[in-house]
Amino acid sequence: MDNRYIVVEGPIGVGKTSLSNILAERFGARRIFEIVEENPFLANFYSDRQKYAFQTQIFFLLSRFKQQQELFQTDLFQSVTVSDYLFAKDRIFACLTLDSHELALYERVFEALAPRVTRPDLVIYLKARLDVLLHRIKKRGREFERQFDAGYLEELVHAYNDFFSRYTETPLLVVDTSDIDFVHNEGDLKGLLASIDRAQLSQGKRA
Repeated sequence: MDNRYIVVEGPIGVGKTSLSNILAERFGARRIFEIVEENPFLANFYSDRQKYAFQTQIFFLLSRFKQQQELFQTDLFQSVTVSDYLFAKDRIFACLTLDSHELALYERVFEALAPRVTRPDLVIYLKARLDVLLHRIKKRGREFERQFDAGYLEELVHAYNDFFSRYTETPLLVVDTSDIDFVHNEGDLKGLLASIDRAQLSQGKRA
């Protein structure tokens, strides 16, 4: 397998962790999962974004960096790795939630950390319509998401689409999951996996 480090990305509720689990099982890969529930500021952020945005964002940034450093201290190429987040996407949330002074401080920290993070060989960007995402978030029933703001999610979807429309750092595969259910529908899963295989094959030919 040419792609030793695969990242699955997309907005909240799109199915990042589900697909990461599926790919990890398929490739016998080690998994990197963003531990969202460990952020002590997140529940308060959903109820008062302005007050808790900076604490929430800095905690995520530093915890993601620490996780990346710990996992990649060993040789990355010893095994396939699948992650359900892209370190660079942290800026999406920062730009949405922080005021100008907070963002300036955040950017200084991000710029110091980002060059020390390993880049993936392939990024799979999952996207979906807003109504689909809201349905999936409600269905999974996480306690801290009960006060989730639909307006914030809409902003996030636009920001994600804008970010990945200009993303050139690594090979990228974009998949619209609005009308497929790769978790419960075997046909949808096979179609998605075939698209991923083609993306890897195409990348291998270019290399």
